[in-house]
Amino acid sequence: MRPGWGWATGILALALAGCAASPAAPRNLSDLKAELRAYYRSGAYLAEVAAVCREADAWLTQRTAVGGQLMAVVDLDETLWSNWLYFEAQDFGYVPAGWARWVEEARAPALSPVADLVRGLPGRGVAIVFLTGRRESERAATLRNLRALGLAGEGRLICQPDGDERANAAFKAAARAQLRAEGWSVILNLGDQASDLEGGEAERAFKVPNPFYRTE
Repeated sequence: MRPGWGWATGILALALAGCAASPAAPRNLSDLKAELRAYYRSGAYLAEVAAVCREADAWLTQRTAVGGQLMAVVDLDETLWSNWLYFEAQDFGYVPAGWARWVEEARAPALSPVADLVRGLPGRGVAIVFLTGRRESERAATLRNLRALGLAGEGRLICQPDGDERANAAFKAAARAQLRAEGWSVILNLGDQASDLEGGEAERAFKVPNPFYRTE
């Protein structure tokens, strides 16, 4: 994830969806925020994440039986862990200073279905790369968050270089291409954004839900 106006565009997209079918005014922003809170708190969000992980698990069972130099690429924000506490505290807004503090605190909790899937990968002969749009300057805090979840030693962390202005999709596709050039078979690419998955360079891609923001 790259901090920016994507926080706001996620909600704006929901509002504009109401305009597509009718020239009437879109639904009230407060109502849309209430829907997001209800979706998260009801357990429906986590249930959908778990359903995607079951599909990924079935694919891994099938693919690991074939063998090879296998690797899984896993996104962090809203994939391995949740920033819900930050979203709610900011009323779904993006405040750069607030986001920086949240990253530094390194206390984003795991999305348990994804964390469980990731923890099982080494035992299946699958190496792990955590591929994130977080900047290189955020590496130390990101590693602390991984350590807090017991995952810092499980995989390699690739952050986007400071000053790299590529879009999320371009940066991540290039990183996967480099991994393949190193001889890895990237059998799984797991993320929450379409931009996490665009560009191929993986045998299968799986997207967990994220109605909270969009990163291009």
